[in-house]
Amino acid sequence: MARIPQSFIDELISRVDIVEVIDKRVPLKKQGREFVACCPFHNEKTPSFSVSPVKQFFHCFGCGAHGTALGFLMDYEHLDFLEAVRQLASLVGIEVPLEAGETRADYAPLYGILDKAAGIYRDALKHAPGAIDYLKSRGLTGEIAAEFAIGFAPAGWDTLLKAFGSGDAERQILATAGLVIRKDDGRYYDRFRERIMFPIRDSRGRIIAFGGRVIGKDEPKYLNSPETPLFHKGRELYGLYEARQVLRNIPRLLVVEGYMDVVALHQHGVRYAVATLGTATTAEHLKKLFRISPEVVFCFDGDRAGRAAAWRALENTLPEAHEGRQIRFLFLPEGEDPDTLVRKEGKQAFEARLGAQAMELSNFLFKDLLDHVDTRDRAGRARLAEVIAPYLARMPGGPYRQMVEEEATKLAGVPIRIPANGRPLSMLIQGSPKQDVIPAAGRSGSQPRLTSPVRKAIALLLNRPGLAALTGEAAALEGLNLKGVEVLQALLEFAQAHPHITGAGLLEHWRDTETGSYLMKLAQAELVTPADAMESEFRAVMADLQGRRPAEQRLAQLMQASRERTLHESEKAELARLLKARPGSRGGPEP
Repeated sequence: MARIPQSFIDELISRVDIVEVIDKRVPLKKQGREFVACCPFHNEKTPSFSVSPVKQFFHCFGCGAHGTALGFLMDYEHLDFLEAVRQLASLVGIEVPLEAGETRADYAPLYGILDKAAGIYRDALKHAPGAIDYLKSRGLTGEIAAEFAIGFAPAGWDTLLKAFGSGDAERQILATAGLVIRKDDGRYYDRFRERIMFPIRDSRGRIIAFGGRVIGKDEPKYLNSPETPLFHKGRELYGLYEARQVLRNIPRLLVVEGYMDVVALHQHGVRYAVATLGTATTAEHLKKLFRISPEVVFCFDGDRAGRAAAWRALENTLPEAHEGRQIRFLFLPEGEDPDTLVRKEGKQAFEARLGAQAMELSNFLFKDLLDHVDTRDRAGRARLAEVIAPYLARMPGGPYRQMVEEEATKLAGVPIRIPANGRPLSMLIQGSPKQDVIPAAGRSGSQPRLTSPVRKAIALLLNRPGLAALTGEAAALEGLNLKGVEVLQALLEFAQAHPHITGAGLLEHWRDTETGSYLMKLAQAELVTPADAMESEFRAVMADLQGRRPAEQRLAQLMQASRERTLHESEKAELARLLKARPGSRGGPEP
């Protein structure tokens, strides 16, 4: 896949006005130095959604949503990163480049041939009474079949080959699109034969692949297109495009296992159903699902195979489980699937079952583990704690994981020892989490406190990156034993090298990194320094930091000396004084 140069992202963000981008989608009202509106990501009556033209950053104090113009488009329009970049680039009239040495692939012929194939399959369905009877027996209407562009691949070996011609170029395109198979002797034949055909669409509605279901007893029951330049089954979800066409806001997504399940659920009004494409739910699936909706419900058969599939989904979901997201699991009665159940019960009863019987992630995790561990004695409870720990370690740190840990501790009756590489964020940070944040007056969220000069300097830079020109070399901070100082150095160096960068540009430069997460949190901090005082404030903070360097160097000398010899009494006193005055140890950025 072609990559976009980071330098282009930096330039793009510097040329985009976040107020203009958001105001076109969510009307904003000027309030002091910022703009406000009711948050588009959760229901509220009093505006808590704030957009800063200075930072080029948005933040909701109600639900915690935050980010740059690029992040807003990804969340609001349900776009992936590349799509959002292209949309912003179109807004300011510039072309998205590729990394040096890469070429832009022309996939138009593949999209064209897949679209024509879908038309051939739809026409063939009109003349296939057996296929029509099968669809009717499954309760599908002509309207829903047309909406999902359902078709039929006839029994012949060369339906598409005849339709598209016999030239080598045409056959090669058909093979690349996954529509025909090349034999060892060089001849080709149609991949799909005598199957109900379900076109698979991407986020823009373009057909990128097909799923075919037999109407007889042949095997396999379902056959998908192979991996192609357009189709990667670990990324795509069947029915997602159709759901987004019908629903502007999607508060919940229901993940089922089959094409017919999706179509039947949509026909009966459950328009938020999607399906994976013959594979377990992947990390990319989950990122796509949660960009669109805060709640995901996995629906499985209640038999052993369904439980096994649900457990695989749970394991893949754990790294994405954090506050603001709801993950649940619904198991259907034996012998039922979503298709049969929604036809039997109807939408209202099906959704009532969904609300009453779907288990929260932690409940499913604990229930399944308790089924395999006897906790009637101490050894069993210790074993439960040991078994639970690796699963908790896979969850991201934060309030949600802390709540799950507390539940697990109550169940086991003994403390849960999380592996070192998966310890909760609250345990990795020195000091109490309560000291790191303070609630904003009248707001349900909280903001980081600018309790250290390093944090204050970074927050000032995020508001006005041009301040970096007021200080000397970032190397002047080398040797300071303060949390976050390495991030401050990197920020200074980058801002000095890019004098026209914006605060949003800094955030996007470090997107999807640990540094980026740290900067995103500090970008939400309320900076009370007036605009005309930022320069003097920054100079003072940097002077303070640079003035601490001699003390840090002296501390390092004494620490080294203490390892080599016994210190004199005066040196011990000096070391104690320096240690007491030290503001914190260098353990990475503060949260």
